[in-house]
Amino acid sequence: MDMPRPPTLRFDRGTLTIDILPPVLTSLFTWDARTQTNRAPAQQYRTVMETARASGINIIDSAADFGPLELGFSREITPYKHQQEALSAWKQQGRRGVVVLPTGAGKTLVAQLAMRDTPRTTLILVPTLDLMHQWYSGLLAAFPDANLGLLGGGSHDETPLLIATYDSAAIHAEKLGNQYALLVFDEAHHLPADFMRVIAEYSIAPYRLGLTATPKRSDGREKDLDDLIGPVAYRRLPEELQGHTLNEYQEVKILVKLSPSEQKRYAELIQTRNKFLAKAGIQLGSLDGWKQFIASCGTPEGRRAMLAHREARKLAYGTDGKLRVLEELLQQHLQERTIIFTDDNATVYRISHDFLIPCITHQTPVKERHKLLEAFRKGEYRVIVTSRVLNEGVDVPEASIAIVLSGTATEREHIQRLGRILRKVTGKKAVLYELVTEGTSEEHVSQRRRGQFQQTAKQPRTTFAYDIQETSWENL
Repeated sequence: MDMPRPPTLRFDRGTLTIDILPPVLTSLFTWDARTQTNRAPAQQYRTVMETARASGINIIDSAADFGPLELGFSREITPYKHQQEALSAWKQQGRRGVVVLPTGAGKTLVAQLAMRDTPRTTLILVPTLDLMHQWYSGLLAAFPDANLGLLGGGSHDETPLLIATYDSAAIHAEKLGNQYALLVFDEAHHLPADFMRVIAEYSIAPYRLGLTATPKRSDGREKDLDDLIGPVAYRRLPEELQGHTLNEYQEVKILVKLSPSEQKRYAELIQTRNKFLAKAGIQLGSLDGWKQFIASCGTPEGRRAMLAHREARKLAYGTDGKLRVLEELLQQHLQERTIIFTDDNATVYRISHDFLIPCITHQTPVKERHKLLEAFRKGEYRVIVTSRVLNEGVDVPEASIAIVLSGTATEREHIQRLGRILRKVTGKKAVLYELVTEGTSEEHVSQRRRGQFQQTAKQPRTTFAYDIQETSWENL
């Protein structure tokens, strides 16, 4: 008697198909009437194979187009305790999940160790070209014999070890989906976005590692990482690693007062905005409220209210008092390497012009940005000013002073900017100054980003090695 033919699993443009559907797998597949096929999301590959194996069902796997990878790890380095713990936790969780470590804590080495211990074809995802080039240099040093390629920035390699930008990988997700067994998501908080998430959804990769300083997103979609990559496997906060892996640091919050004329104008603007919001029944405490406010700009009253809101915000974030405090701080730290952060490009250019400081924004060409950062690392420039482009993916261990003139309310931005000055350097004293305009909405923004950060701490606050000092500076 002929034995029944085993089912065959295939990969089809970001999905899985199976020609014979065993009853044990019916909950994982749906019937596609258009193609007369049983179909499942590609990311269900591991679940399908494990379920079939547990039930003693032999499946012909024609979906996977990946295999082993000869890497030859060349780095003779002893990982820090937290790096080894992170690797072990990830492996114990089935080689799936997110590792949350602050900037400067060596997330890249954790990934290299994971690749060493999971020698399969690997795709590394990064958000920027700068990071892609950093990863390329690091992996060449770690795995000098590997066939390493790039996807993005004009490169379109097809190699068993590939570094790709999120944008490029999303465009080619259907093609890449069955070629890699291990996915490494650097700055993994980018992944849940609508355009990016297909990289994970269209992939059959059974092994997945996410790296981030904080997975939190303003839209709450960080919960999607559990399905796209896996749950958080390991987490450490800056205060848990400072003094050992990271530099010791201090945070100083400085309250700056508006001038009488600025305060009067600010109050008028806020009154105009709030009067319209009350009349329209709009509350700004939620994302839906902001969407309603933006939608209202189609009316003359709504547009006036939005313009008032923006001018008030500009007053709070860019008051002249902050620039006087900035000048004082720069004088106090004449010898230290300093990064000035703002929330908008206009303030960056103003500071660059008034203080003769080189600046970096998203408009700065890649080659010019590289030259500026190299000059900063070498000490040719002592200070640089930037908006958000240096929040992540830039290694400047020489920096010891960060001055935040303005920013968003997100915990992630706070940790990222702090991380720019935390890389361990002998004799370095790291300080983050945060300038906040008193009596404005910026105080609430500051409380949100710092409050979230402190509430996530696993240690009692009394064990922190830094104190938040609050000082009112005016008329300097």
